[in-house]
Amino acid sequence: MGTSIADTDVDDDSDFAESHEINVTPFIDVILVLLIIFMVAAPLSTVDLPIDLPTSTATPQKKPDKPTYVSIKPDLSVAIGENMVKRVDLVRSLDAMADASKERHIFLRADRAVPYGELMDILEILRAGGYSKIKLVALEGVPDAAAQAAPAKP
Repeated sequence: MGTSIADTDVDDDSDFAESHEINVTPFIDVILVLLIIFMVAAPLSTVDLPIDLPTSTATPQKKPDKPTYVSIKPDLSVAIGENMVKRVDLVRSLDAMADASKERHIFLRADRAVPYGELMDILEILRAGGYSKIKLVALEGVPDAAAQAAPAKP
């Protein structure tokens, strides 16, 4: 009454057959880890000094991969990125950066409360240091013609 090996129906082909399906679980795990890394790293790549920028209706231009920001805060202090520097050390600090080149673009951010004379002083310091490619940073605004064409609601 016992069963022997000859009595069992063993299908050797189905047990050891190759599976041609792709296992996507490790792929999804890797993608989720990369997503988390980019979500954490993205906010770290911007300058986070509280500056009230003026608005502009100019067409926005493409910014480089690693822009160099020089910021003038409302208290007239100057920073490169988020690192505060003295005005006399501004050019020396820019020269000491890893991608030091007089041909790179310097993005100048100035708070709207900064007097025009102070902005010109920083521009003059940068020009005297050999940095002639300076771009002024502003917030995107609505053109006046489009703002006037919009109907006013009572």
